[in-house]
Amino acid sequence: MKKFLTITTIVLVLLGTAGYAVWHFGTNIASEKILEKVESTLDDENLVELKSNIENDSQVQQIVSEAATINPDTLPFQTKEEATRVLIKKVGVNRLLEIQEQAQAGSINKDELLSEMEGKLSEDEISALKYVLYKELNK
Repeated sequence: MKKFLTITTIVLVLLGTAGYAVWHFGTNIASEKILEKVESTLDDENLVELKSNIENDSQVQQIVSEAATINPDTLPFQTKEEATRVLIKKVGVNRLLEIQEQAQAGSINKDELLSEMEGKLSEDEISALKYVLYKELNK
């Protein structure tokens, strides 16, 4: 009986470790694929247009100016890779891809998107996303 419990415990620990490894590396791979897809759709012309839209949008400019005052040491993440990983965990890959398609088609507005993200992310995570946006725009 003792041997059975020991073997069962070892198997459960191994399965737990394997599950965590698959989850951790799976989110890393998914975040890399999403970043590759987004970067591949943004050629130089689209990037210039996107930056122009950002510069002309007062709401985005307000977010960027708020992000300039944020202390990055207090944030849960500071890089776009970490941000992508958090978004995958909280929102999901499928929903992120749906949002991308809806945004390209123009069938989702900013208010809907912001309210959905505010419902799924904490204030600290939203601040971290603002900081990452600020950092990426000022590269």
